[in-house]
Amino acid sequence: MKAKAFNATLLFYPAKSPRLRLFALWYFTALMIVWNVVGHTVLGFEQSWATPLAAIATAVVVSIFLDWVDARACNRELRFAGSLGDFLNFLPACLIPGFACAMLLYANERLWPVIFSVVLSIGSKLILRAPVGNGHTQHVFNPSNLGVAVTLVLFPEVGFAPPYHFTENVTGLWDLGVPMIVLISGIIIHALFTGRLPLVAAWVGGFILQGVVRANLFGTPFFVPLMPMTSAAFIVFTLYMIPDPATTPLKPARQVWFGFSVAMVYAILQILHLVFGLFFALVIVCAIRGLSLHVWAWWRKLQGASVGIKPNPERVAASLSSNLETTQGGGK
Repeated sequence: MKAKAFNATLLFYPAKSPRLRLFALWYFTALMIVWNVVGHTVLGFEQSWATPLAAIATAVVVSIFLDWVDARACNRELRFAGSLGDFLNFLPACLIPGFACAMLLYANERLWPVIFSVVLSIGSKLILRAPVGNGHTQHVFNPSNLGVAVTLVLFPEVGFAPPYHFTENVTGLWDLGVPMIVLISGIIIHALFTGRLPLVAAWVGGFILQGVVRANLFGTPFFVPLMPMTSAAFIVFTLYMIPDPATTPLKPARQVWFGFSVAMVYAILQILHLVFGLFFALVIVCAIRGLSLHVWAWWRKLQGASVGIKPNPERVAASLSSNLETTQGGGK
């Protein structure tokens, strides 16, 4: 009999609620669909229509294939099979990386770099995992962020989508309206469904702090290092990339450390004059968190083994008493 599929992502949602997870996923998926449609028709996204279509198709096909492979290897049920509802609820985890990679990368007319990014994003969820307790594992990297970051490194001719394309064709109040819509929609999802507002606040506070410190160190106007905060792209990264519930801590105090750490790593990358610092900073912090989860699991395993070999005083006493009674009985 096959085991029932368990999604470890539930462990990182408030109250481990499947309803909160599904609502958050569908909320985000709906926003991604709207952003891409409006972006390509109104806002001025630079990519061709073929880019998101190829990315989405790749994400769905690869996700189905890898789920089948993992189900066979673990002798569990397929996540997308069973009912129409199971299949539909399987889609958001596929569509979000597909839309994100297509929206954030600019590869000109080429589709293969975007397809590579999507495959890596989906594959990382199955391969790059860490133990999270009770025999469960969870992927440690934000899939879209990892796919975008690695693609930018391996394909020098591919760049990050220009930040201006989020508001390229709008004027007047809409220059402010578009970022505000993105901002409000993101605050809603994290306030009501994911519980990640402490992480967002720590990231924003850390970003401001590092900007002011760098300005003082290098003699630049204080607002120069803070200019990225004025873009819609920064808001998207802040509210939809960093606070991914599946790859960030659940406890508020740990969220604060996570968000602040990303800001500090970003500052170091800026001092080293490395581009695409937002993506690389998040990859580095996620890697450190994943490694720490492995080390903690290894340490707990060692502790369990050492406890297991310690003699049990009660059992030893019972054994000695039994042997003594046997000896005395034999002497009578």
